[in-house]
Amino acid sequence: MVGEIISESWATSIGIRTPVQNELIVLVVEDEDPIQDMVGEALSGGGFEPQIVSSGEEAVILLKTESTSYRALLTDVHLRGKLTGWEVAKQAREINPEMPVVYMTGAAADQWPSHGVPNSVLLNKPFAPAQVVTAVSQLHNQIPPSHS
Repeated sequence: MVGEIISESWATSIGIRTPVQNELIVLVVEDEDPIQDMVGEALSGGGFEPQIVSSGEEAVILLKTESTSYRALLTDVHLRGKLTGWEVAKQAREINPEMPVVYMTGAAADQWPSHGVPNSVLLNKPFAPAQVVTAVSQLHNQIPPSHS
């Protein structure tokens, strides 16, 4: 299914809202409900619009079909499915080389130097909600303005 074009009705049927241009949408990839809730609330409170999926495969589909809509990627390292957060971030950067990437992990911080994409941030679990907003904001603010 990865690589196929998804329709708006399919996205809506599985609970994914189609992004609206110019929103500060952050794609969140996290498979634990309590962390999804905490991160979603933190990002909403920080002025971002979180779009949360629970697998790397779902994230890659969205990145390939709606890549210009996302302003940042926030991903857990260990996910359900075959793809890891490291792999999701690499694919996101292939699609958009300036995509801000924030990793979340409880046990893989030592792998970040060898597996993480350049100019990314890693948050060790447990972390405070404000750390999520700070990390995304800092990386987002480093992106040069587009001239289109």
